[in-house]
Amino acid sequence: MVMIEVVIAEDQTLLRDALATLLGLESDIAVVGLAADGREAHALVRRHKPDVLLTDIEMPDMTGLELAALMRREDMATRVLIVTTFDRPGYLRRAMEAGVAGFVLKDGPSADLAGAIRRIAGGERVIAPELAARAWDEADPLSDAERRLLRLAEAGLDSNAIAEASGLARGTVRNYLHSAIGKLGATNRIEAARIARQKGWL
Repeated sequence: MVMIEVVIAEDQTLLRDALATLLGLESDIAVVGLAADGREAHALVRRHKPDVLLTDIEMPDMTGLELAALMRREDMATRVLIVTTFDRPGYLRRAMEAGVAGFVLKDGPSADLAGAIRRIAGGERVIAPELAARAWDEADPLSDAERRLLRLAEAGLDSNAIAEASGLARGTVRNYLHSAIGKLGATNRIEAARIARQKGWL
């Protein structure tokens, strides 16, 4: 029997351990690493070269989408399966653009998750059907820089702190945020961040 090797990246310890236990019951799936954040997951994937990385979207240091994009740039053979509670089409669209092989929701049956891992390891793409039809309804208008600065604004940082954290000049920060606010039809940076978060663009 050919074993499918999996690394799990999930910042919630209880859920991470539960996923590992569930998948450990499958005779053809072996969990070879557990990560609590995106950077740890990246290191584990480089070390173990698993068939599949099962990852959440929202994680410290590096999101699952940022991790998938990094793995694509590095031409890693490991295929990525996003498992999330967020059913926002914007997330799915960004995941597809990052080269993710699968996107499923956490409230699905455990047997479906194991099946998705097998299909992805076999070269297929697996998308939650309730998301697939809506994925391309509304394009993400934000640039990567605008998205990064909106996250900092969402965290409550003022312009000086955002400039320091991003390594950009205050004027550049102001221009990027002004552009993002205009694209989203918001009145300020906090509202822009809220809109972008609701649509799955952050």
